[in-house]
Amino acid sequence: MYTFSNRLKIGSIILMAVGLLGIIGGFVMAPSTVEEAKAMVASHDDGHGEEAAHAESSDHGAATAHEEGHDASHDEHLLHQLQNKPWAALYVAAFFFMMISLGVLAFYAIQRAAQAGWSPLLFRVMEGITAYLVPGGIVVFVILLLSALHMNHLFVWMDADIVAHDEIIQAKSGYLNPTFFLIRAVIFLGGWIAYREYSRKLSLRQDESTDDSNFKLNFRISAGFLVFYLISESIMSWDWIMSVDPHWFSTLFGWYIFASMFVSGITVIALVTIYLKSKGYLKDVNDSHLHDLAKFMFGISIFWTYLWFSQFMLIWYSNIPEEVTYYVTRIEDYKLPFFGMVAMNFLFPILLLMNSDFKRVNWFVVMAGVVILAGHYMDIFNAIMPATVGDQWYIGIPEISAILFFAGFFIYWVFRALSKVPLQPKRNPFIEESKHFHY
Repeated sequence: MYTFSNRLKIGSIILMAVGLLGIIGGFVMAPSTVEEAKAMVASHDDGHGEEAAHAESSDHGAATAHEEGHDASHDEHLLHQLQNKPWAALYVAAFFFMMISLGVLAFYAIQRAAQAGWSPLLFRVMEGITAYLVPGGIVVFVILLLSALHMNHLFVWMDADIVAHDEIIQAKSGYLNPTFFLIRAVIFLGGWIAYREYSRKLSLRQDESTDDSNFKLNFRISAGFLVFYLISESIMSWDWIMSVDPHWFSTLFGWYIFASMFVSGITVIALVTIYLKSKGYLKDVNDSHLHDLAKFMFGISIFWTYLWFSQFMLIWYSNIPEEVTYYVTRIEDYKLPFFGMVAMNFLFPILLLMNSDFKRVNWFVVMAGVVILAGHYMDIFNAIMPATVGDQWYIGIPEISAILFFAGFFIYWVFRALSKVPLQPKRNPFIEESKHFHY
């Protein structure tokens, strides 16, 4: 049995406490009026805030009614962007850690449906990580619910005033409306959590069973779940990420987000496995298991890059205004995180994991894993921030605090779950094959 060490437990609690303080501070520091928003922007204007304010005041008297209305609309938009900043930071981090557990759940279901012989020794690790899907999914749903209740402006299509003047969003209102949006979210989270809980129950029952009936049932429901997962994950990516910019769409987006969550999930499986091995657990897990996990990390990183480039190249080459604006915004206002994310998610995995021998070196896999996770956090950051905060972004207290809080929450919940049952299955039909797996 794994024992959740006091050092790790205290460390995770400290991360949550520090992160929570920073999150609260981010909301407290957010402007509540247009004047505060303009002052906040002016303070970051390299000392030219007073000149800008004076110029604005001088021009105001000569402005027409139309220009005044436009300026007022622009100021209101600026206020919403700055108010969105702590919300968007919270949402990015919440979604990122939730998607890790969801990516692990997909990998786990694939192993079950494929009746893979190499991976049963890792099933308890996967089940521990997917335990986070329950609280993590609930947190994401609460943020979505608060958006529907107009507590923030993350999803502009939820604002009736905006919809009233936007024919494109009006045409999508049969699908993009708060009620249907939340119903879909409940169905998706309910389906994912129900499979996770039932599959876990069958897995534990199998250890005490005298036959393979639980294993076979787990195989059948895993195969069926994968169909539900592929459909629900694609729609979820449209709803929870793509719809923050409701004028833009991509037919590749569901696969693109899947690749990001899949490689992030596999990376966390590898990191948790290496940690447990270093503490003397999972003694039957050998270098071949870690080598296979590192191969998946490498292979899915290439798959992610293929999807990223395919989406980027086709949209950029066709140069259709309503499509290419997505990338124009990110290249102009998010140059460093946009291109840095591509380097972290493609170049570093290529350089670090291409050599087969390096895939068996624990510290090398850990180093590659940390880069991959940071890169895919930036991937979600790039997907959410431009549509919610525009060019008013920077990595500050709200972003760092949200990462710290959810990292601590994730660590606490996952390792707490790992300590509940033995780390090695006993009655899985393929357990002996897994023990003697060598590549």
